[in-house]
Amino acid sequence: MKEVRVIELFAGVGGFRVGLERADAEFFKTIWANQWEPATKIQHAAMVYEKNFGEGSVVNEDINLVKTEVIPDHDMLVGGFPCQDYSVATTLSNSKGIEGKKGVLWWSIYRILRDKGEKRPQLVFLENVDRLLLSPAKQRGRDFAIILECLNELGYMVEWRIINAADYAMPQKRRRTYILGYQKNSPIADGFTTPNDWIINSGVFAKAFPVAESSSLKIIKTKLSDNNDDLLLDSADEFVKTNLRLLDITEEFNKSNKGKPFEGSGVMVDGVAYSTTTIPICKEKPMTIRDIMASPEEVPEEFYVPESQIARWKYYKGAKREPRTRKDGGQYYYAEGCMDFPDSIDKPARTIITSEGGKSPDRCRHVIQDQTGRLRRLVPVELERLNMFPSNHTMLEGIDDGKRAFLMGNALVCGIITKVGKELESRLR
Repeated sequence: MKEVRVIELFAGVGGFRVGLERADAEFFKTIWANQWEPATKIQHAAMVYEKNFGEGSVVNEDINLVKTEVIPDHDMLVGGFPCQDYSVATTLSNSKGIEGKKGVLWWSIYRILRDKGEKRPQLVFLENVDRLLLSPAKQRGRDFAIILECLNELGYMVEWRIINAADYAMPQKRRRTYILGYQKNSPIADGFTTPNDWIINSGVFAKAFPVAESSSLKIIKTKLSDNNDDLLLDSADEFVKTNLRLLDITEEFNKSNKGKPFEGSGVMVDGVAYSTTTIPICKEKPMTIRDIMASPEEVPEEFYVPESQIARWKYYKGAKREPRTRKDGGQYYYAEGCMDFPDSIDKPARTIITSEGGKSPDRCRHVIQDQTGRLRRLVPVELERLNMFPSNHTMLEGIDDGKRAFLMGNALVCGIITKVGKELESRLR
């Protein structure tokens, strides 16, 4: 391939695009992007995306309302889709009434891939929270089984890995699930060896993020319903057949809720998933907060912690075991452990969350002691660097520091995408 045409869904401020362009901007060409935040009137993320990648670079419309035919044909679909309930349901006696739960964005990915038919992309690259493999709590693994079965029925083999960016010398402890899908008979899928070898040695994730195996390989069947013909109104209708299998997974997968169906590293081929736990191997020098710190001249005075607030910060960060009262009058003890105060600048940062930009004392916000010896919160440019974005990527008139922090709390670590991009390119050129 001379180039890979990419579309970016749920684009946020463009983390996939930044990462892939760092891998090779001439090879990975983002030709279409979509970003829509239904909970806000001002579309800050789309504004930042357009500021960095040019006017008209992102479609700021609800993806559920964007027709597949207006989305250009592409070689690779990428996106950090939200973690929600992926179940399917039926309210009609006709089997064609079976559909994905309304308002769940996974089904927009599925719809685009399905509707593209023979022109569907060769590659799919997705990101989600690490708990995806265990959701929902009362039927662990079901949601991920649905996603795997969707991709299986659309003709993909899939590999996945839970990666903590800090395990691979990146400056933030951020655990996320990454999913790669390859069309069967494509160059990467044709290189498949065995499940164990692919997960540990020869797969894309194995090459980009080396690991050692730490448990025996599990075999998980995710295609749970192979004999639904008696339920079909039209046995030739593949879409109906697929949805009946997905409905069966929704109702039956790990119904007893025993064990952990999917480990953090795995591959799915022909409807059977193989997974194992792995140990990260990294020989690079770790990055730390110190490596990304702004100079004191770049830090506004408002980010420094007033002396009057230090005791409150210490309280929130400290260990507690306190009596509290429930609404019904019952008594209980609330307990939590101690956190570093201030945060060590010689370690990777903790996971950035969306409330990182708040000014008031809070357990989860970072406080560091900088070059001046004073305590302060992290400034937006440092949050961008912790996610490995270019400095001031989110700087834009009308977007305050709190919103910039919020955008980084929702973003991914671009360095993960770059490493995967380089490995994909080495197999596709």
